[in-house]
Amino acid sequence: MPALPDFKLETYFSKWEFTARYHMTASDAQSMTMDELLAMGTPEQRAAFKSQWLGYTETFGDLELREIIAGLYEQMDSADILCFAGAGEGIYIAMHVLLEKGDHAIVVTPNYQSAETVPLSICEVSGVALDPADGWSLDIDAVRAAIRPNTKLISINFPHNPTGKILERDRFDALVDLCRQHGIWLFSDEVYRCLSIDGKPQLPAAADVYERSLSLAVMSKAYGLPGLRIGWIACRDRAVISRMERMKHYISICNAAPSESLAKIALQNAGGILDRNNRLIAGNLGKLKALFAEFEGLFEWYTPDGGCVGYPRYKGADGVENFARNLVENAGVLLLPASIYRSELNPTPDNRFRIGFGRANIEEGIAAMRSYLLRNGQ
Repeated sequence: MPALPDFKLETYFSKWEFTARYHMTASDAQSMTMDELLAMGTPEQRAAFKSQWLGYTETFGDLELREIIAGLYEQMDSADILCFAGAGEGIYIAMHVLLEKGDHAIVVTPNYQSAETVPLSICEVSGVALDPADGWSLDIDAVRAAIRPNTKLISINFPHNPTGKILERDRFDALVDLCRQHGIWLFSDEVYRCLSIDGKPQLPAAADVYERSLSLAVMSKAYGLPGLRIGWIACRDRAVISRMERMKHYISICNAAPSESLAKIALQNAGGILDRNNRLIAGNLGKLKALFAEFEGLFEWYTPDGGCVGYPRYKGADGVENFARNLVENAGVLLLPASIYRSELNPTPDNRFRIGFGRANIEEGIAAMRSYLLRNGQ
């Protein structure tokens, strides 16, 4: 198996995420303190958390937690849920369980890097590019043309990182039909599901509508609780769930018991948490729109469909890589330039940057960015 390349996004973050003063490219919604989350629980849950046994937990995940997660779907039971230490472990394990040498996979580009590099370390992979001229949508005919006799899996991510695109329902249904026709697995990264903008309809969970689909979710993004390191995959094929569970024995073995307890409290209060985060996103978007309207000669802004990140175009003559580097070095404002999303499979835009709008106090970063632009005559 080829060695995995450096994870460009995480390498970039390791340098800047905790040193830059204004983290304006965060991909998660606003988090909360332990006290704030525990306050949402019942007295019994708070007592249970304080008396938590700190031994090993069940590899599949706490049964009550899996029952709560299953309730988020239309077709799932607890036995259809496997918990992971975050979404990254789920991606890695699913790709190694479903793919082997000699197979072929299709992924959308641009993408969260592991969606591409993990399958590439196993088998042949083709990329199908989302088209900014088509609202970053997915061309189903292009997917159809990329299918080979040995195509085993198609990997998608909606709401999409970094564009915020939610695929149109008719195209999503057409993709599911295409997968069913060819018996192809559909891996659906749904970590931003439930973060909606301007009332844009959400897609159904792929695992609910297609029997050979895996839906990936996590506490990190929509719920704003990345510190819990709790993710999961929902899949109606219990043989696949079992195979993934056995591979998890080699990696994390099990999740952290305190994190599972806190995740239960959060998911039982999901409505309030998501409502808070969606209201925050709506307010932050208005502030970003005002910034980009003021500097419309320098940026091309669009409003994403969902999630809490966007991918505007930078029109400056210095190029987006120089702009992002100078901005963080001289103003302390962190953005992700297009090189972080460069694909080995097909061309990707080289003039865009990821900006996040899911966290509180975004106006501080906007003010620093605006001051930098005015100071440099842009």
